[in-house]
Parts: sequence; C-alpha cells; structure tokens
Amino acid sequence: MAYIKRAGEEALKNLLDSFKIVLVTGPRQVGKSTMLKELYSDEYNYVTLDDINRLQIAQSDPKLFFINHPGKLIIDEIQYCPELFVEMKRIVDQKDETGQFILTGSQTFALMKNVSESLAGRVGIMELKPLSTREILRRESRAPFSPSLDLLHSPVPDISYNELWENIHRGSMPELYRRPSLNPESFYASYVSTFIQRDVRQLSAVQDLNLFSRFITVLAARTSQELNYAAIAKDVEVDQKTIKSWVGILEASGVIYVISTFSNNHLKRVTKAPVLYFFDTGLAAYLGRWKTAETLQNGAYSGAILENYCVSEIIKSYSNHGTINYPIYFYRDKDKREIDLIIEESGVLYPIEIKQSAVPNIRMTRHMSVLEKAQGFKVGLKTILAQVDRYYLLAEDTLVCPIKDI
Repeated sequence: MAYIKRAGEEALKNLLDSFKIVLVTGPRQVGKSTMLKELYSDEYNYVTLDDINRLQIAQSDPKLFFINHPGKLIIDEIQYCPELFVEMKRIVDQKDETGQFILTGSQTFALMKNVSESLAGRVGIMELKPLSTREILRRESRAPFSPSLDLLHSPVPDISYNELWENIHRGSMPELYRRPSLNPESFYASYVSTFIQRDVRQLSAVQDLNLFSRFITVLAARTSQELNYAAIAKDVEVDQKTIKSWVGILEASGVIYVISTFSNNHLKRVTKAPVLYFFDTGLAAYLGRWKTAETLQNGAYSGAILENYCVSEIIKSYSNHGTINYPIYFYRDKDKREIDLIIEESGVLYPIEIKQSAVPNIRMTRHMSVLEKAQGFKVGLKTILAQVDRYYLLAEDTLVCPIKDI
C-alpha cells in the first residue's frame, strides 16, 4: 500500500530543526505513526505505549524505560504515560540538540496541558488532521487558504463535483485511500467502536457508553449549526453539564472543532453560541446514516455537510503549515445576519459565504458589510465558495472560488 505524501511534512521538519522535542497530535488513524515511520525510521527508533509491557515499565520506572530505549525515539501514544515527561526533560536538558524525541498522541488538549506544565519551551506542537482533498488528489501543497486576487490564476483540479461528493461521503481517513477496496461503513463502525471503548473510557468516567454513542449521532445531525447544549441534552436525555463534558471529550480527541463567533465592541448584537464541525465528513455521514454519496449530495443534510467540508479543508490548510491557533470565526447576530466564515489576518477580516449553488450572485454577500463596524479592523476581499469550475470576480471586491480547489 503506497504512502500518501502529507502536506505537513515540511512543517514537521521545521519543528524538528527548532525544538528538542516535537509533539504530533491528532485524531486516531489520521496517519501520525505512518508519516513518522516513512520519514524518520532510519534516524529514530519507534516505541509504542500501546504495548502493555513497555507501558508498565514507563509508568513505574521512567528512567529504566529510557535506558531500555536509548538514542532518538519516536514515542507513540504518549498520552498513556505522562510520567515520562519529567525524565524526558532531564534528558533533553543535558545537550543542546534539536529533534531528540518525537511524540505522538490522539488526545490533543490533555496532552498540551501535560506538555505546558512539564516541557515548556522545549517542545514544538503539530496537529495532523485527516487527509485534505489536495493530499487525496496528490496535488502540490500551497499556503493556508486566504482570499486573494492571486487565486484568479490558480489551476483548478480536473475533478467533477459528483466525484468530490464521493470523497466527501467516503471521508478523509488515510486508510480509506491506501486501501480503496475498504468499505467506509465497516471502517467507521470499527472506528467509532474503538474510539468509544478506548478514548472515552480514558478521558471520562462515562457510565453508559451506549448513551455516549447516541450523543455522537445526535451531534452529527447538528454539524454546521450553533452548539445548543440545552437542545442536545433534551435529545440525548442527559443534563447540560454532561453534554458540555462530552463535547470536551470529542474536542480533546480531535473529532470535532468548535468555531467561536467574531465579536467586537462595536458589534453589539452578536450571538454567543459557537458553531460545531466534524473534522471528517465521512464520519459525520456515517453517523447520519447517509448510505451513498448521491443521497448525501441531494438530501436535506447536503448544505450542512458541504459547509462542514469547506471549513475542515480550510483548517487543514493552516494545520498543514504548522498553525495550531486557527484565525477562523463566524458571524451571527440577533438580527439574523450571518456570515459563514471569517478569516482574520493582520487586522484584515475576510468574510466568506459557502453555497451549493453553481451560479452564485452578489446578494449572497449582503450581510458582509456589517463587519465594517468592527473597530480596529479592515474588511478585505469578499469571497463566495461555490460549486463552480473556475475563479472569477462578481465585483471588484467579491471573488468566487471553486469549492474543489480550497
């Protein structure tokens, strides 16, 4: 099975050249170990803490663990053994050499807490996401997505939107593309089962795993919507505190991403609830029981899943260049004015609308002018992401971008 080149390889190399320790986080099965073995197996020894014997030694005697595994190490699933951090700090402080250890883990927030407490200043962090469409199509990586007139000259991939919807439905886990014969429904059934049995049990004292499974399904039906804890609690039949805890578990495991609303002192009527997205559209489609790409594309869920896809792809474009704090927001106010996405760069706000239409029109940007009230910011190029086949201008300040080329 051929290795799929990852867009984040250069960002990883830069971190290894800059820090004594590099931590690669991300959801299960996004290819962290595969990438590291492919790139660094000649230089580093690989150790996984999934091995119960190694884990027991690491937990009881961290010094002995490193005596048994000398030299440069890739330590997989480091979240199982935070006891190693103190000894690791002692080791790396003995010599001024970068790239001494590479760590991986699938529990992002929990790992960062331990890292910030034990290895501050010694560790660079990279988040690996599921495959982007550019990676799936083996296209060259480019800078993080940012609206620009330069995009007018960008080549657009020779893929139809029906084919793109096949990928949206199939999802973006590397194993599904390394093994094209693998059935996505079987893959995601196993993925969800493994996630609940392992990560959920470790991160929280969830008593009823069947109830948690129901919660994930309810959440998938609300992708690209405001995160309404009360409504979700009612559907799942648990209290809001539990729902907030469970949302935290999914965030910590890299399964979902929550985008905050853009707020400013001069925007008085902004709603506060964040918007929820799944990082992998295939998982969301599986949980929503959309059996085929055709039914997904033509069903009531299509607008939400297409928006989810676009937001996920844009986040991946930042993550693949080493960014872990994404400059991405949305806007919604009590007057029902909405902007699907806002990218903030150097005091400039780039408003973006995401539409299924193949014939976008200028009215789709009608709410974007509200951002002109934001004190301390300028409004940049307005953008409509649509199911079109080329880049073009609707107005001097309004760019139409093909969704298949995000």
